[in-house]
Amino acid sequence: MSQDASSSHDAIKETMILAGKVLVAEGQDDFTRGHISFRTPDNPAQFLMKPHSVGLDEITRDNILTIDLDGKVVAGTAKRHSEVFIHSEIYRARPDVHCVLHTHPPYAVALSSSGRPIRVYSQPAALFYESLGVYTDTINLIRSAEMGAGVARALATHRAVLLKNHGVVVTGTTIAETVIGAIMLENAAQVQMITEAAGQPAAEFPRADVEKLKHDISRQEQFGINFDYLVRRVKRREAGR
Repeated sequence: MSQDASSSHDAIKETMILAGKVLVAEGQDDFTRGHISFRTPDNPAQFLMKPHSVGLDEITRDNILTIDLDGKVVAGTAKRHSEVFIHSEIYRARPDVHCVLHTHPPYAVALSSSGRPIRVYSQPAALFYESLGVYTDTINLIRSAEMGAGVARALATHRAVLLKNHGVVVTGTTIAETVIGAIMLENAAQVQMITEAAGQPAAEFPRADVEKLKHDISRQEQFGINFDYLVRRVKRREAGR
């Protein structure tokens, strides 16, 4: 690996470390389950990924693995996640995707279990308007390339996919976009579950209005601003310990 490539990998790893801490702070952790990865810019057929048996807030430079599209570890000594195929098969199917995140946030799991589509009952929900797939093949762990390919098919060209009764998979071109997307999806699911539990919801806004909002809240600059804010908040909490 060239020095430039090594520096690039180090920068990605540092952002992954911060992303893990942000995700835990935002309630996206589930013991040591959940994982994030990022496609290596110098080799699109490989990606960096959180290892097995550690929390999202325990990611380090030394335990991040480099993995190929067959799910094989090519660098690193930590244990690989059995659900690596969520990542490898999405990267195989979607050259435009550079980051993949899988977590088990409770409201999104509840929404996935309801069988109801996401509704635009809040601004964050607009980000996933006509951009959220649903995978219904199994509640089990995604432990084979065939199952991972099924998740990729359910994702299709969307931003994210609900794994029924299981969790979410969110994708993006940057770590910031993907992490903020996951947080916004959980917020949207929470508002929807509360709204529907309260009674008959009022009509949603017209399609054109939702499309305009979706465009307005999907700017890369804003994802970065929001991610950086959450990083600063995590660092303030750490400094106050």
